[in-house]
Amino acid sequence: MDKIAVIGGGLAGCECAMQLAKAGIPVDLYEMKPEKYSEAHTMPGLAELVCSNSLRSGELNTAIGILKHELVELDSVIMKAAMESRVPAGSALAVDREIFSNIVTGLIESNENITVIRREITSIDDPELADYAKIVIAAGPLASQPLTESLISRTGEKRLYFYDAIAPIVSRDSVNMDTAFYGSRYKPEDDDYLNCPMTEEQYYAFLKELKTGERVVPREFEKEIHFEGCLPVEEMADRGDMTLAFGPLKPVGLIDPRTGEQAFAVVQLRAENKDRTAFNLVGFQTKLKYPEQKRIFRMIPGLENAEFLRLGSIHRNTYVNAPEVLDENLALKTDSRIHLAGQITGVEGYLESAACGLWVGLMLAEQSKGHNLPTPPAETSLGALLGHLREKKKNFQPSNVQFGLMPDLKKRAPKRMRKELYGKRAMEVFAEWKEKNF
Repeated sequence: MDKIAVIGGGLAGCECAMQLAKAGIPVDLYEMKPEKYSEAHTMPGLAELVCSNSLRSGELNTAIGILKHELVELDSVIMKAAMESRVPAGSALAVDREIFSNIVTGLIESNENITVIRREITSIDDPELADYAKIVIAAGPLASQPLTESLISRTGEKRLYFYDAIAPIVSRDSVNMDTAFYGSRYKPEDDDYLNCPMTEEQYYAFLKELKTGERVVPREFEKEIHFEGCLPVEEMADRGDMTLAFGPLKPVGLIDPRTGEQAFAVVQLRAENKDRTAFNLVGFQTKLKYPEQKRIFRMIPGLENAEFLRLGSIHRNTYVNAPEVLDENLALKTDSRIHLAGQITGVEGYLESAACGLWVGLMLAEQSKGHNLPTPPAETSLGALLGHLREKKKNFQPSNVQFGLMPDLKKRAPKRMRKELYGKRAMEVFAEWKEKNF
């Protein structure tokens, strides 16, 4: 059987390779680590999570919760690893990054149909790729400059990019528990989150420093564009004094057990690993310079002596204008042998990237048997996500999966019930699609 090359050992690449391998198709998975690292990667293993350790909500009245359900139904290796490396995070699915990466790496490296090649591919025209039946570029949003330039030369498109920011991680032992308290929103008995309460005076003092703190400046030739779903905390502060108080610092449902009262604002910290020795600052993606992060974030009550295990950072995310350059199979319109998968296509988020890679793997596996796998209907999360990559827009931008990408319910329903109805419809339609095609 003809061999397929997958370039990139992130979530999309690993998911794609595994789906192909399960169909008996030999795969060479190219990963440039540890020979070379991007500006955001630090671990040598595959499927490294570089931003948050959260895979977001598992509730079936959310589009991401439905996507999780669909991935499980399609035997996703990423969901398997996530469930085995899960750490407490309320209704969200959060993982221990190191354990997660180790599980995925082990499953990939032990698969007899997958060969992991630790080498950087810098060009689509690399002679080493000449004999593959198909090439899947799943190099992620941090694709190396040479590979990105090679891709641009094939698409004829100008570079598209935005900036993504990473939140800091602090040691649990360095958090002042005389101030901070455990509890999830509306669930004081839970200990999934650490909460740092702020008075109005503390909030405004913090806000002032956040707005004036020294930030990393993008290079002169790069325009600064942020993804709306992952704005730096200081960028949110710039948008209005109460933006943070009504956003990631909203105190609603978080009652301080010592006072029995709700604070003016609350900074939440989420467990980063199974042993709960490290916590990340929820919603605190940042482009502040390192010394400024330490100075300003230690103004948060409870973090006066915080030990930062990782500071926040800013990095470039690259993606193509998918509706213009990719066909319905996520292949280049200029070269049907080359497919793209993951965030480089214009999906945003860990599981969205994995889902995209899974789809390309399944689709190519069916093509190798002489079959065409129909795209899941737009009422499903996977179908809606793929639809986003096909719908031409004046200003195409990356998107997380969301109910807004799905067709309207076309029936009246109370606002409080609409998300539940979207979820119910998605599960029913997906079940029908799966039964017909598998």
